[in-house]
Amino acid sequence: MPDDQQQSAASELPTTTVQLNHIAVYASDRHLSAEFIAAILGLETGAPFGPFLPVDLGNGVTLDYYEKRDEPIQSQHYAFLVPDAQFDAMIARLEAVGVTYYADPGHTEPGEINRLFGGRGAYFDDPDGHNMEIMTRPYARP
Repeated sequence: MPDDQQQSAASELPTTTVQLNHIAVYASDRHLSAEFIAAILGLETGAPFGPFLPVDLGNGVTLDYYEKRDEPIQSQHYAFLVPDAQFDAMIARLEAVGVTYYADPGHTEPGEINRLFGGRGAYFDDPDGHNMEIMTRPYARP
């Protein structure tokens, strides 16, 4: 395609913002893992959608739990921006089910929270070892 046609085609592209809609989260037991994160975050699991069990985060994004039993689950990191007013309740729910939380992603500061960027945050493992994070302030980007 000649340069002038490429420039014209590029200028006709929509100028909407790209948004994450859903992400598949591998789990050895989709019900256990979806219900775990939903309970900690104060949410509910949705109705199964094919092989997926969704957890709607309320901002148009869904965690779609997908069961993988034939191979090990590769640990991933998922970070949730949560209301400050709900943070203490989430920590209490972790404590109630005996899940250790940490101030750091390397899990070296058990039972502690961080105070990054003027907020509060904590890390914890889900049933498959995914490194989950709750934080009340987004990271400041340069």
